[in-house]
Amino acid sequence: MVELEKLKEKDSSKIKFFIGLFTVLLIIFMFPKGESIESEVSVGSIWTQNDLIADFSFPVKKDLVVYNDEIKRMEAGVYPIYLEKKDARRQAIRTLRNYNKWFTASLDSNLNNDTSYINNSFLTRSSFNIFRDIRNKEVNVSIDNTNTLSQLFLTAQIILYDLTSRGIINEIPSKANKDSIAIRDREKNFDSIIPVKRFYSIYKSRNYVLERLSKIQLPEKIKNALFEYVNNFIIPTLIYQAKLTEKEIKQARNNVSQYSDIVNENERIVGTHDRITKEVKVKIDSYREAKGEILGNDKFFLQFLGKFLHITFIMVLLIIYIYLFRKKIFYDNQKIFLLSIILIFMSFITFLINKISINAPLQFLIFIPVASMLLTIVFDSRVGFYTTVVLALITGALRGNDYSFMATNLFAGGLSVYSVRDIKNRTQIFRSFQFILIAYITSILAFGFERFASWETLFVESAFAGTNALISPVLTYGLLIFFERFFNITTDLTLLELSNFDRPLLKELASKTPGTFSHSMTIGTLVETASEKIGANPLLARVGAYYHDIGKTISPQTFVENQINDDNIHESISPEESVALILKHVDEGINLAKEDGLPQEIIDFIPMHHGTMVLSFFYEKAKKLYGEEKVNVNNYRYKGPKPNTKETAILMLADGCESAVRSMKDLEKGKVENLIDSIIEARINDDQLNESPLTFSDIALIKESFKNVLIGQHHRRIRYPKQDQMENGEVPKKDEQ
Repeated sequence: MVELEKLKEKDSSKIKFFIGLFTVLLIIFMFPKGESIESEVSVGSIWTQNDLIADFSFPVKKDLVVYNDEIKRMEAGVYPIYLEKKDARRQAIRTLRNYNKWFTASLDSNLNNDTSYINNSFLTRSSFNIFRDIRNKEVNVSIDNTNTLSQLFLTAQIILYDLTSRGIINEIPSKANKDSIAIRDREKNFDSIIPVKRFYSIYKSRNYVLERLSKIQLPEKIKNALFEYVNNFIIPTLIYQAKLTEKEIKQARNNVSQYSDIVNENERIVGTHDRITKEVKVKIDSYREAKGEILGNDKFFLQFLGKFLHITFIMVLLIIYIYLFRKKIFYDNQKIFLLSIILIFMSFITFLINKISINAPLQFLIFIPVASMLLTIVFDSRVGFYTTVVLALITGALRGNDYSFMATNLFAGGLSVYSVRDIKNRTQIFRSFQFILIAYITSILAFGFERFASWETLFVESAFAGTNALISPVLTYGLLIFFERFFNITTDLTLLELSNFDRPLLKELASKTPGTFSHSMTIGTLVETASEKIGANPLLARVGAYYHDIGKTISPQTFVENQINDDNIHESISPEESVALILKHVDEGINLAKEDGLPQEIIDFIPMHHGTMVLSFFYEKAKKLYGEEKVNVNNYRYKGPKPNTKETAILMLADGCESAVRSMKDLEKGKVENLIDSIIEARINDDQLNESPLTFSDIALIKESFKNVLIGQHHRRIRYPKQDQMENGEVPKKDEQ
């Protein structure tokens, strides 16, 4: 096969080896730590192996849910830690007294109207003016029969003293939600637990000041000025210590033991035919992890080697299948890389699920059906199913050799493969939902009944499986578009979309070149039928036939099938000019296809269906005009390339046969068959099929298919009475019809 030979030429064994090694190593590093038990166990199942005896003593880890609950309880028992500023009260009172002296002295100076002075006094202009007026006795204020500014300031000092004596907290952590706090005495290293309601926050301190002022008989504006005055000296006496609190929380976590029991050396962990209880499963899991942690370097290397061989053997199964039955994939490193990405991605999802420690069946959120459907649509159902088997084995290994997980996902992935096997449009992806759901529910019930699982457990697992079935088609739909664009892959879905006659190029072909459009539709039927006979891609062949002559839309009248009248421009120009016009439609077709974003597989049909054939009509015309010795046949050939796939080769043969049969006047069956045989033999003799993978048996089937279709389309019909007259434009009389 020429196409395969070209892939081999581009193939790099080093890149293929690197991709394979990289894939295996990445998967190995995703294995759970300490895996040494031969298979994963589940609560309710029966231990069918020999008695499991501990060959060393090890602690039994607590159930993860219990352990996390204990940690939360211990964290909740830690109170926010505060340090008391013992000199805060004296500092606040001292600062207030010093400020009173400075403020009173300043009022007596000539700076009392200076703006900068007002700004330095921490007071607004209105408050400043009120205190100045009181000082100047312009406002009559009476507090306990005393009419002085000093009395006001003394009142402020008393309020501040009482407030700081109660205690002011600078910050209450929102996450703490505690009704008490811990006040730490660093000298005695002792914490006093005191209800938080005994202290004021900064906000409550201001309310306290307002409440005290409300009990004094003063004008409202003076109360406001006095509040503003006191507010400047409210400072916290208890400072929250975030680092100390976090340290206590961390210590509380560390105080929670991970272990609930200990298994001694030579003690039986589980016996043959014993049922796995929750407690037994915890012991088995603890044993597996402990065994992994005590491995020496030599045992660690052996375990790594075992994992490497484990995954390599599974991968080799896939590689052998692709090499033997899908060589186009094997020799295309881009497609190998695509397979690698899907395997690594699904393994990584499994790895992440393994890391999430919550009491829920998260394993049903490992979307194996997504990979199954993607590979089926991108390649075919056999590749999809075979890779599903490999994925189920690999992810099952990452889940601790979990057989029930492997079987469940193999069933779900297998059904999803068949749900998109004959997909006709993208929306059909969503019909896979019911198949995936049926597969998961059936498997959940089967394994659930085996281990006597509760109905509640079965319901929760089914809910997660339903989520998988619902999300998988959506993910497949989105990822398919990504893979098609990123890897430049043409799927059957792409081809189906391109076959829609509402596509701009096909609409233009039908409107501008009706003759060429009719020819292309007939060719589409021919190549599709022949492709089915020889095992080629019928859809690719048909779509390629639709677009193979789109270049003719640029100059429709250049081609005889689009010439409505009897005027043929080629009768008035030289053979060389005619050849230039004919050859031009190939380049123009390629340009139109690229502008419209057609995939390369379709673009290849445009030049390849002509190959390097000679434009015989104009070549013969040139020989008559100039003489055979003066005409170079290579000047009258198409530029190529020759067809290199079965589909493009079939189109070349169909194009010639359909055009020739259409031009026949006598459509006798024998003559049609002879013409088809002669045209195909001429293509073979001209070496046009040398680069195609067609065999002689393929060509025999193609001939048979062409003959059946073309003879059927151009079969003889009984002529109507008076048809000769009607052909000449005469209308028969009523009694002659």
